[in-house]
Order: sequence, then structure tokens, then C-alpha cells
Amino acid sequence: MTIDVEIVKDPNLSTVLDASRDARLQALSLVDQIAAVDPGDNASLEVQQETSKQQKRLITNLAQLRGLHRAAYFGARQTKSTTSEARQEVDRLHLQLQNLYYEQRHLQGEIKACESYDHTYQQLPLIPLEEFLAVKPDHADDEENALMIARIEHERSEREALEQKRMELLKRKQKLIADNKKRKDDLANLDKELEKFIDAAKPIQKLFEKNV
Repeated sequence: MTIDVEIVKDPNLSTVLDASRDARLQALSLVDQIAAVDPGDNASLEVQQETSKQQKRLITNLAQLRGLHRAAYFGARQTKSTTSEARQEVDRLHLQLQNLYYEQRHLQGEIKACESYDHTYQQLPLIPLEEFLAVKPDHADDEENALMIARIEHERSEREALEQKRMELLKRKQKLIADNKKRKDDLANLDKELEKFIDAAKPIQKLFEKNV
């Protein structure tokens, strides 16, 4: 299987691939060198020494390749572990993001419900806006909420003032009623006294009538 070395960016893996390629080329060269010797002829001492040298070099390179492969294997395990931890963190953040999304939708629903709620303040018999601004022109540039609060506060103060006047008039009425009752009682007492006086004067009146 051919490996596209351009895909591999990790320096350790690149070193493994380079060592593997060199060992493969060296092994193929050694095989070609051994195959070139005729089996029926005894190889010369020089050829045997060169073959032995190539074999030793190949064994050394293979040992080096095993070490590099082992290091790459442990590096891959470490990378896999790191990747797994990073994936778990991404999953955790994704779940947190989903929870925030659901919470956002819930809050948007609550806000919409509050905005569409038919609150009792909307049914208050407030004076028309034009009349309020004529009385309180300093609220002409207020936002909608601030303006409504100011209108309700104005209505409250007006009603409190009217209630205070009503209580004052009620007290005056009760005082007038009490005064009228006292006067009626005084007149009733005066009538009784007058009747007593008339009754007491009847003998004198009769005496006058006899003398006349």
C-alpha cells in the first residue's frame, strides 16, 4: 500500500516513513545482490563481505525502524488519548450550548408571554396621553415604559388628592350634620321650655281676663 507522504505532517511519522522507505530500498537492493550470484558458483570473499555488511546494515536499520515505530505507536496512543479528551470537552461544551439554547428559547417564550399578558394597568382609566403631556411636558421624550409609569404615578397622585378632598368634605359633612342635630335638639328644648312657660302663664292670663 502506497502512503501519500504529503498527508503526513507529523515529524515523528515522517521520520518513520523515511526510515521504512530506506529499509525497503536497502532490502530490495540486498535481494537483488544475492539473486545476482549464481547458485552454482561460490561467491567471492569480497562479495560475501559486502553481502554481510549489507545484512548488518539492514538489521541495524530494521532495529532503528522498530524503535521509531514503537515511539510512533506510543505517540499515536497519546494523541488518541488527547483527542478523546478534547472530544469529550467539545461534547461537554456542545451540551452546554444546547442547554443555553433551550434556556434562551424558554426565556424568549416567557418574554413573549409577558408582553402579551393583559395586565390590569392597561385597563386603568387614565387621562388621554395628550392631556397628560400638556400637564407634564417634561415626559414628552420618555420611552414607552417610563411614560406609562409616569402616567400611572400621575393618576395615583391625582386620586390620592381627590380622596383627601373627599375625606375633608366627609368630615365637614359629618360636622354639619352634628351641628344641625345640636340645633334641632336646642330648638326642641326651646319648644319644651316655651310650652312650660305658656302653661305657667295660663293662670295669670285667666286672672287678667276676669279683671277685664
